Amino acid sequence: MPVDQKLPEEIKKLSFEEAMAELEEIVRALEEGDADLDKAIDAYARGAVLKLHCENKLNDAKSRIDKIALDDNGTPRAESFDVE
Repeated sequence: MPVDQKLPEEIKKLSFEEAMAELEEIVRALEEGDADLDKAIDAYARGAVLKLHCENKLNDAKSRIDKIALDDNGTPRAESFDVE
């Protein structure tokens, strides 16, 4: 089972930029240490899921970049690939 299927649907819908922004916000809040323990644990857990989502997005992007090939004239062209 791909790791992406284990992520909550609300997380899977986030773009890389949206997920990264939320993750950065969580890190800032945790570094400030103002939240009570239960909220900090919940934030940490969400941050871990967001981190996994961002890693998946980056791996997908890398796969897409790896698929770029050169045609006979040396011009880059993207080969088709299936992201799912």
